[in-house]
Formats: sequence, structure tokens, C-alpha cells
Amino acid sequence: MSDKISDIDYREVTEYSLDPLIIHTDYKIIYINQAAEEFFKTEKEEVIGGSPLDIFKETSKGAIRKRIQSAYGHPAEVIEETIYRADGTTVEVELYCHPIVVENKKAIQTYIRDITDRKEIEKKQKEMIKQINELSATVVPILNEIAVLPLVGKFDEEKAQLLLEIVPVKVQKQDISYLIIDFSGIYTLDSVVIDNLFRINSVLSLLGVRPIITGLRPELSMAATNLHTDLSSIPTMATVKDALSYLGVNLKVQ
Repeated sequence: MSDKISDIDYREVTEYSLDPLIIHTDYKIIYINQAAEEFFKTEKEEVIGGSPLDIFKETSKGAIRKRIQSAYGHPAEVIEETIYRADGTTVEVELYCHPIVVENKKAIQTYIRDITDRKEIEKKQKEMIKQINELSATVVPILNEIAVLPLVGKFDEEKAQLLLEIVPVKVQKQDISYLIIDFSGIYTLDSVVIDNLFRINSVLSLLGVRPIITGLRPELSMAATNLHTDLSSIPTMATVKDALSYLGVNLKVQ
């Protein structure tokens, strides 16, 4: 820093910061605050003089080295990384670093934020969404070798891709020969999703399963045509009942 007073003030600010921070120069740690000691489960004396790269996995060290080097010129973007504590345990963190001057020498100050709880919440949300999506890919058996796949709700690319992965497996397990894919519960689709959904037909055909499309609204038909999706080889009916009749199944209302 420019003088002793400003240096003392700076150290007081950093020492009592709630966020762990590390100051390093030339890939050598010259200071960590109290929060960093507690976070890394270590003592200052054990890490001063060590390399800031030591807390990272081997696969990340190359990119982190370049990041540190570029941070001498300007603050680096916030990134997420997995780092090691002194006891060998790993933790998911956000890292932010920027250049500072310590005793007339360029250095890097790195802030560390534990995001373990946030990552756990995100993981649970993804698992819940996956479960919901898998439910929406339910293949409903009607009769021997005949089943219905009712598509319901809003479809995004991820959901369409999940269908492409799950449905072929399910029809094989259930020994399905005819799968009625009902679009009547879908109102809007973008071009990428439409492309993925209609790819299911090709996959099913390769498995020896004959798809039948029902409930395809005019706007969806137009979108498929604009994508040059050829539906001429796939039987298309207005309703599931029509498809069952086409397959020789007569439903009698009691």
C-alpha cells in the first residue's frame, strides 16, 4: 500500500471480512484472513508462501493459472469451482479475483464464497424436474402391443430430449408394437422441440414400433411442414379413439 496507515486500515477491513479471501502474488500466498483460516480449516502459517493453485483439482490448475495471470490487468469474472480444504475435503465455491497493490507490488485478491447449499438446492430442483418430465413420458398400455403416449403441457428442448431417451426404452420393456403419440395436450412448440419430438418417430421405427400420431393441431402440422418433417409415412388421426379403430380396436361405451 502507499503508506503504513493505509496498510493497517486495509488489513483490518480484510481480516474481519465475513468472506474468506486470499492475497497472492507470483503464485505465492502472502495473506489469508480469519474467515479463510476457518473455511480451509488451517492456520495462516501453514499456507503463507504456498501456491494458490494447490487448492484446485489437477484438471483445473491450467485454466486457473491463466485466470490469475489475466487478473493482474483487470478483475476476472466470477466462476464456480471445486476446491480442497486442508483436511482433503472438497467444497463447491464461487471465486472472484481482482488486482491490488501490496507494498508497491502487483498482487491478486481472491474472494471465496461457499455455494454448497445453493448447489444442493439446484440438484434437488433438477431431480424434481426430471421426475416430473419422466411422468410426462408415461407410456400407457391399452391392449397387448398397443400403448398411448399422451404429451401434455409445455415442452422445452430438455423435455423433448428426455422423451427421446426414455420412450424407446419403455416401449421395448413393454413389448409395444404400436405407439399412439397423442399431441392433443400440447398447444405451443418451438422449431427445435418439434424437431426432437418427431425424431422419436424415426427411433421407434428402427425398433420395429409403428408410431401413430393423434391430436396434431393445424399450427403444429404447419410447423412440421416448414421444418421439412415428412409425416406421410406415419398414420395421423384426429383422436386416440380413431387410432384404436384404425388398429381394429372397437371401444364400446357401456
